[in-house]
Amino acid sequence: MGTRAHPADPGGVMKPGGVVGATGEGKGGPMVDGFGRRIEYLRISVTDKCNLRCVYCMPLEGLEWLKRDALLSYEEIVRIVRVMAPMGLRRVRFTGGEPLVRRDLPDLVRMVADVPGIEDLSLSTNAVLLAEHADALREAGLNRVNVSLDSLRADRVDAISRRPGSHGRIMAGLRAAEESGFTPLKINVVLMGGRNDDEIADFAEITRERPWHIRFIEVMPTTANLDLSRENYVSCAEALRRIRALGTLEPAEGPTGNGPATYYRFPGAPGTIGVITPMSHNFCDRCNRMRLTADGQLRPCLFGDLQTDLRGPLRAGEPLEPHIRETLRVKPERHLLVQGSDSGSGGLVALSQTGG
Repeated sequence: MGTRAHPADPGGVMKPGGVVGATGEGKGGPMVDGFGRRIEYLRISVTDKCNLRCVYCMPLEGLEWLKRDALLSYEEIVRIVRVMAPMGLRRVRFTGGEPLVRRDLPDLVRMVADVPGIEDLSLSTNAVLLAEHADALREAGLNRVNVSLDSLRADRVDAISRRPGSHGRIMAGLRAAEESGFTPLKINVVLMGGRNDDEIADFAEITRERPWHIRFIEVMPTTANLDLSRENYVSCAEALRRIRALGTLEPAEGPTGNGPATYYRFPGAPGTIGVITPMSHNFCDRCNRMRLTADGQLRPCLFGDLQTDLRGPLRAGEPLEPHIRETLRVKPERHLLVQGSDSGSGGLVALSQTGG
């Protein structure tokens, strides 16, 4: 089936059509992995290309792009969603690369929104192109957007993204998202010592005035960012320590679709402060997701080298559910990332290769 088997069987015995064992589920049952985690969330990468070259995500040059015929068409993506929805898929997030560099993305949003059982559609974007697409995406059925913004200073945003003029276009995209009615609006900030960690308090203060959900993320090592991962790492615990110097923080429930983040709030604040801690505090016990790459590989984890080819069986007219069940079977208990090392990344060069 194209899946590289995990060395340890995580539980359950493969039967024709699915996993039967610890969960008691068989063909047609919910998507439950060998550790009892119910999978209801799929991150779909629509392209490996991006209009930025953020220092923690992609190398400045040297990546080989997928050829056009390797990419899943929108119709093929929808066919996969239609198979997974009766298996319990409820939430879909569109990612990249930068998903808005692929033409006519609102058409895909509309098609997926029409699939029975899909309840929530969201988008992860750098917002450079969001201003011109926000209304169309909203009308197509997109519910929420997550925006990457690693600094409040124009010069730093341009330096981190390695594309001049990025800051102005990102801020325009944020304004358009608010005007189009996207809520909750999540802002993702990758923590980097010496590059943006002196702005932690500034980001936190925004939540006192605006209903934004600021999420601090620990940098995750890939082959292309090992120096950054090794030398500029800042933990979310350190970020919270600095934020608590500003005032009392209360635990908060967090916005819809909060995923792996843990949230806090200043008393009475309209926004929240979230932390995502892949390096300092593993959160894999709550994982409810899989990832579909732009070329049709179903990945049970962002990192590692486990993946199942769905493109081949799809184009050959074969049933997809057995391949999806096999991917559930080998979904690992946790990632094996090590700070400053690519030993646990499965040879991943850029986060854009698997949808981040």
